[in-house]
Amino acid sequence: MKDFLFNNYSLLTHSVEAMAAITGLFLFSRYKNTAVKYFIYFLVYLTICDTVNEYTLLIYPEGILEFLANTKISRNYWWSTLFWKIGAILFFAFFYRKILERQLFKSIIKYAVYPFLIVSITYILFYWEDFFNRYFPVISVLGTIIIFTCTIFYFIEVLQTDKILTFYKSVYFYISAAIFIWWLIITPIVFYDIYMTNIDMNYISLRRLIYLLANIIMYSTFTFALIFCKPQNKVVNA
Repeated sequence: MKDFLFNNYSLLTHSVEAMAAITGLFLFSRYKNTAVKYFIYFLVYLTICDTVNEYTLLIYPEGILEFLANTKISRNYWWSTLFWKIGAILFFAFFYRKILERQLFKSIIKYAVYPFLIVSITYILFYWEDFFNRYFPVISVLGTIIIFTCTIFYFIEVLQTDKILTFYKSVYFYISAAIFIWWLIITPIVFYDIYMTNIDMNYISLRRLIYLLANIIMYSTFTFALIFCKPQNKVVNA
């Protein structure tokens, strides 16, 4: 089983991503008048960006992108940082400002994003060379704080309103639970990524297994939620 997962890591990851995105597009008319439509756009964005993230496979050996060998972008750390570690955080901040009802919660998220973005850009500029060779724990941790803030605010609203009676029918609940658990599992790993540069195969294998299982659970949850749940509220302006 372990060998199967490792040998098909990319295929399985892209499959569950595409499954969630295609499900969202297929059911788009159901959610077109709610904030879920933005989440569906996001799933498509992730599928495209993560597919592009595989461009490194076309560099070696003698691939069609071989001309990128030994350049700064011969590794995909920079792209992953931009589209996921920064891009995903900005999306979820936007998304939760759409679905939360309390203006205070919306304002906190809005003003929390600014320092996150400033620190991320500043850190990348100061450590420009490292930007192409590793992930930055600082960006990951700050992004996790944003995610936890968004999801906890959502859970608080659910607990303090009648939504608690039907929370299991809400697509927002499953999205929130899935991303909360994913970031809770994945964030600590970034502190051990030094072992990636040291080519520690035991760590690399464990890391890939954790990422794969976390991705399968998260995207499968998204797919289930889009199918099982029904639209709740109309889109509101943040």
